[in-house]
Amino acid sequence: MGVVRYAEGVAEGIWGSGAERVGYVPSVTVAPVVEALVASDGGADGVSRRVTPLSREEEAVGVIGALPLAGRFGAVVMQDNGFGNALTALTTFSLAYHLPLLIFANTRGGLGEYNSMIHSISGHAPELLRTVGVPVFELDRRSSPQDWHDTTAEAGVHARMTYRPVVVLASFWNTDGKVA
Repeated sequence: MGVVRYAEGVAEGIWGSGAERVGYVPSVTVAPVVEALVASDGGADGVSRRVTPLSREEEAVGVIGALPLAGRFGAVVMQDNGFGNALTALTTFSLAYHLPLLIFANTRGGLGEYNSMIHSISGHAPELLRTVGVPVFELDRRSSPQDWHDTTAEAGVHARMTYRPVVVLASFWNTDGKVA
C-alpha cells in the first residue's frame, strides 16, 4: 500500500537509511516528524530509546555526527534556518573528517511563510550547503509521501556510501504536516 502521510514517510525513511540514532532540535515545524520517529521507536513525549532532543544545531551535528567514529550512523532533524548555526560544525567536522550524516530539515521562507525574518537565511540554505560541498535533495508537496520516504532513505544510504553529510530539505507547505 505504501506510505500515506508525509511525516511517517520521513520517519520510516530515516530508519530505513540505517540510522541507529536520531537527534533533533525541537521546533513546531519538525514536530510531526519527531512525533512519528518517537512513536515508531516506542517512546513518548519527544523521547525514545533512539530519539533524543538536542539544544542547538551545531550540537546535533557534533553529537550525532560523531557516531561514525564508533562505527554507527545517525540522523539529525531540524529547520533549515539552523544551518546558520550548524555550518562550522558541518564543514570542519563532518565534511573534513568524512563522517556520514543524514540531515532532514524542514524548509522555511517559501509559500505560506508568515515570518518575514526567516527569508534572509532559509532562502539561501540550498545554495549555501551546495557551495560548501554538502549534497542537497529537495522535496515539497509535488512529491508524494512515498517519494519523501524513498528520498530520505536513499539520502542516508548516499551519506554512508560517500562518507559525508547529506541534507534533505523538505517543505511541508500544503501537505499533512505543519504549514510554514
